[in-house]
Amino acid sequence: MILQLVEILAPSLRLPDWTMNLILVLLIVGFIIAVILSWIYDVHPEEGIVKIKPDQKASEASAPPSSKGWRIASYISFVVIVGLIILNVIPRSSNRKVLEKSIAVLPLEYLSEDPNKEYLANGVLDAITGHLSMIEGLRVIPRTSVEQYRENKKSAKEIGEELDVSYLIEGSFLMVEDQVKLTIQLVVANEEDHVFFREYDRNYKDIFIVQSEVAQTIANEIEVVITPKEKQLIGKIPTTDLTAYDFYQRGREEHWKFKSNNDSKGALERAEDLYHKALEFDPTFAQAYSGLANVYWDKHFWETYFQVHFLDSVIILSNIALSLDDQLAEAYTIRGNYYREKGLAEQAIIEYDNAIKFNPNDWEAYYGKGQLYRFEDVIKTLENLQKAVSLNQGAELPALLEAIGWAYYYNGFIEKGNSYVQKAFKLDGDSMRYYYSLSIGEWNRGNYAKTIEFGEKVYAIDKEDIQNLNRLGESHMYLGQYEESLSYYKESIERSYALGHPPINSMHRIGYVYWQNGYKNESDSCFNKQLNYCNMMIELGRRHTQQLLTYYDLAGVYAFKGEKDKAYRNLRIFNQKERTQLWMVILIKDDPLFDSIRDEPEFQQIVRDVESKYQAEHERIRQWLEENDML
Repeated sequence: MILQLVEILAPSLRLPDWTMNLILVLLIVGFIIAVILSWIYDVHPEEGIVKIKPDQKASEASAPPSSKGWRIASYISFVVIVGLIILNVIPRSSNRKVLEKSIAVLPLEYLSEDPNKEYLANGVLDAITGHLSMIEGLRVIPRTSVEQYRENKKSAKEIGEELDVSYLIEGSFLMVEDQVKLTIQLVVANEEDHVFFREYDRNYKDIFIVQSEVAQTIANEIEVVITPKEKQLIGKIPTTDLTAYDFYQRGREEHWKFKSNNDSKGALERAEDLYHKALEFDPTFAQAYSGLANVYWDKHFWETYFQVHFLDSVIILSNIALSLDDQLAEAYTIRGNYYREKGLAEQAIIEYDNAIKFNPNDWEAYYGKGQLYRFEDVIKTLENLQKAVSLNQGAELPALLEAIGWAYYYNGFIEKGNSYVQKAFKLDGDSMRYYYSLSIGEWNRGNYAKTIEFGEKVYAIDKEDIQNLNRLGESHMYLGQYEESLSYYKESIERSYALGHPPINSMHRIGYVYWQNGYKNESDSCFNKQLNYCNMMIELGRRHTQQLLTYYDLAGVYAFKGEKDKAYRNLRIFNQKERTQLWMVILIKDDPLFDSIRDEPEFQQIVRDVESKYQAEHERIRQWLEENDML
């Protein structure tokens, strides 16, 4: 009976570790005091002589002193034992196995007749996922990972294994007029066992309360500690205007469509309009502002890249969002991305860390940090990308695994990189991306013939992939096959400008290939464009410049033009990089733009410096891998 009572009460007790330790100490001290008191009663019974009043019966007198002492001890001992059980010092009897605290909220079954209202069910899915994501002790898989199971009838066990989670939430959504019926089931994925089933039949105006209640109930059920700060975040109401919330949800759904298919420009335009409509009804709706910031990023990134006001709308909108809600994780992530592209690394890290503070499951913040460290500290890149992988098991997972694979390629761990690329291929079966990744691995070996072999396989599948066209053009250039190189480079330029993505890092090599093919005017034009791109990036402080790579490109242009002083001036700046990767060693050793100074002592010393920095970084990463049993 007592243990059953404890089983009911214990899961609801969620206290910080220091509080639990303090209670435990107090319970033990109480027990010791009880034992001492009982000993005093037993050893000095004269101090506990019971006197019977004349009008009192003997049976009504107090109990013998020794009995009284031990009764005190037994009462306090009982309290101590119960406390120890609750604090898990003495294990509670329970049939539930100890499972990792990880969960995925599957798409809700939409039961309403109006197909145009399904975004409401998706909004509930997003909200519950978002609330759970705020709990630090719980690993939560994002919607991007669960969307694949909307029409997929796999078993709970299969889904749990694929998403690498212990628990799943299943449910349904039905709305009739202004009444909502939401059903929620918590499932132990591996056992396909329903832990609990709840039905919420409420008026839609209470939807925020319901979503918060569901999240907290689930967390309590799987025994995850919710701190007061997290509880406050989960209970926060985003807007008091349901019409504004409706437009926001519709806008979010359209933006989701664009993210799933970047060619769907119409969806992006509709998302922008719907977010604006949400703000017409509630000008203080922080999430609508962060939604607009994301839209403006997708619409205007390359359009404003070489302008002074690059992404200004993004930072203004995200700042407004945070002025209205300074705990909005997604707005901090947007600001992190903004500062990263602006080349302000320290500020970007602060923003990403703030995002993680309010949403420990923000995989995009971890991904952003990983990209930020890509040229500076590969160990931090790998740590953050691995964290992103642990949180995202959906459509983005193959790309995340590829990013890890490429990080290994760039630092000389080719076979380890191949293992991640193969994992990605097993997940999505995208042979184009697989061959392209293998071409990167071969390029980092300096094996240009093999790079071309894989690149041509990519080209047979997709003739418009800009990155592959560039790599094919570059590899043919290194082999002296200038006609083939120019053919691929021309296609690359045409495709880049058509998409509004200027080829800011390759015009000088395209110019070199034009020159080798006898097209002097075209060659001069390309070199001048590269100079213009580099100077604008330096003036505007773009990320490429902060990594000192712009100065390498400038040095190549000046070396080809015979302006040695300018070439060395920029090479010296570039050589200030503290860490260098394998691809840079391969590039500077083989880059034909430096043929005019290749045999000169200063250039040879710079090459040795680059190679030495790479070797030191490679060894540092190797030791880290060895220490973490990852080799």
